[in-house]
Amino acid sequence: MIKLNNLKNILKVSSILLILLQLSCVQDKKRENIIVASAGKIDSLDPAQANTLRTLQILSALGDTLYKIDKDGNLSPILAKDLPKVSKDGLLIDIPLRENISFHDGTSFNAKAMRFSLNRFMSIGTLNYLLNEKIEDIQVKDEFLLRIKLKKPSSSIKSLLTSVNLTPVSPNSYSNYTDKFNNKSFIGTGPYFLESFSPNQQTIKPFIKYWGKKPLNNGIDFINYSNSSSLFGAIKTKEIDVLISNSIDDMQRLTLNNMVNNDKLNSGEGNPIEIGYITFKSNTLPLINKAIREALSYTIDRELIARQVSFGTRKPLRSIVPPHLRNKKFSPWSKYNPNLARTLLKKEGFCNTNILTIPLTFRSNVPADKLLALTWRDQIKKDLSDCLIITLNGVESTTVYKQLSEGAFEAVILDWTGAYPDPEAYLTPLLSCTKIDNNNCLEGEAVFSGSFWGDSKVQELLEKSEELEGEKRLETLTKAEQLAANASSYLPVWLVKPKAWSLKDISQPEFSSNGLIILKNLKRD
Repeated sequence: MIKLNNLKNILKVSSILLILLQLSCVQDKKRENIIVASAGKIDSLDPAQANTLRTLQILSALGDTLYKIDKDGNLSPILAKDLPKVSKDGLLIDIPLRENISFHDGTSFNAKAMRFSLNRFMSIGTLNYLLNEKIEDIQVKDEFLLRIKLKKPSSSIKSLLTSVNLTPVSPNSYSNYTDKFNNKSFIGTGPYFLESFSPNQQTIKPFIKYWGKKPLNNGIDFINYSNSSSLFGAIKTKEIDVLISNSIDDMQRLTLNNMVNNDKLNSGEGNPIEIGYITFKSNTLPLINKAIREALSYTIDRELIARQVSFGTRKPLRSIVPPHLRNKKFSPWSKYNPNLARTLLKKEGFCNTNILTIPLTFRSNVPADKLLALTWRDQIKKDLSDCLIITLNGVESTTVYKQLSEGAFEAVILDWTGAYPDPEAYLTPLLSCTKIDNNNCLEGEAVFSGSFWGDSKVQELLEKSEELEGEKRLETLTKAEQLAANASSYLPVWLVKPKAWSLKDISQPEFSSNGLIILKNLKRD
């Protein structure tokens, strides 16, 4: 009987071991691809529509750009064969293209294909103003020579040609999508092709006929989680291989950094390209009053917020342009000074029996937003309760973006990442205005940003910068930002570095100059 029981136990153990072995084989098979995770869904892979980092991240692997900005900040050819040649009057730009490159559907890449893609973006792109304000016409001068005719000289056009949004698409596969988005597929020239797509998961595989450096992995599975806690749990339990930092809670970010210090994870980070800021609606009372906006700019203690909200992972920022994009330090926005804020508010008739109330909207699905809102509200309550009250309102981010240009928010917490690494990519989307009435922007990007603040001198400087190069250009853009700082229609808060964490058997994530992981360099040891 004892021997029979022993035999039964041995059989049970053997069965369990067999099951575990089978599960291990399944697990190994699933991990043929490297699993990369981030928060949120991807509804479209059309580069003409892409406006989130997670979408641009996958597009950067599926497509190529004409140029990139190298580590030294210089323009470097990718699909282009050489640097652009600009005519003496600055109105014609000739771009020689590489030959013997094909799209994922077998269509040849040439000047016609590039013209098709640029014209399509100018027609339907959500950021098409980037090109429409600059380009008069796009011409095919030869099979592999593209000519861009400008409306007026533009020094930013070369940097703009590094934007992932301008990655070319196959004219053959997109022939029915010249006036609408192709949301569920992507056909480009990149090192990977799209094997499958759903809003929550995308799979990309190496493109065998890729013209350049081949991927070091067998493919990537992008997994999109709904919240920060799910992401954090997935990397801790090794369900995923790489975690991208967007929308990860700052406390969890700190824990992941500690795991790196304890040699439990690898990590990599790129140049800080994301700014966090507060927009003030500057065309109606009470915030149409510049003195009130200026008073608010003195009420925020960025150093305290960086410590309490992000535990030092985000850096205080008094500019709307990331500092590394300038050649010198420049912080034009006011420092924390509650006494000066009180003086200004009293001059405007507030404090004591007349307390000013400002409603502050934060994106309810962005963890750092709520903590920032709470910290700022409590700080004002401590410093200026006799003058000012901040009330809070959480709104889902998609709704916020839809209602910004409608003037739905008195003050709202937002973030911005430039479409390409250049000061103009931050200043123009927030400050440009083509129709101004007494500092009220009626038409232009300042409407879509939710500030509705316009200034003819700022617009003049932005336009003048397009005619300049080097230090003179940077000085002109600096003057434009100084005027914006004086107006206080925005309140920059912090600067965020893109970061990613990987399991120990995965190589350290590397970042490009536009803040995206170089996915083809990821490999499993």
